[in-house]
Amino acid sequence: FQAEDGIRDSVASRGLGDVYKRQEFNRIYDTQHIPNILNVNGVESCTRYKMASTDVDGTAKYTAIYEITNPEVPFSKEWQGESDKGDWPVQIRPSTQNRSHIVLEKL
Repeated sequence: FQAEDGIRDSVASRGLGDVYKRQEFNRIYDTQHIPNILNVNGVESCTRYKMASTDVDGTAKYTAIYEITNPEVPFSKEWQGESDKGDWPVQIRPSTQNRSHIVLEKL
């Protein structure tokens, strides 16, 4: 199974603040959020993507694909607990829009 965690965009601002916010988003995601989620039983790996192009408005700008062993893993208390650690819930989560979680099954 795969879990897709999509984030459309961070809160819009202009100038250096926007660049700084994206740098912080990527730093915290890579150095805190992903390592925390990888501690969850049933999470095997994570690969992040940034959208290069799309023909649909509102598509997630950033996507993380987690390889998981069970489709319930992303909805577990353990996942939520790890997601609530570090700077993610305070500095990043409040600045994101249209977060989505999708579980995919390989055919």
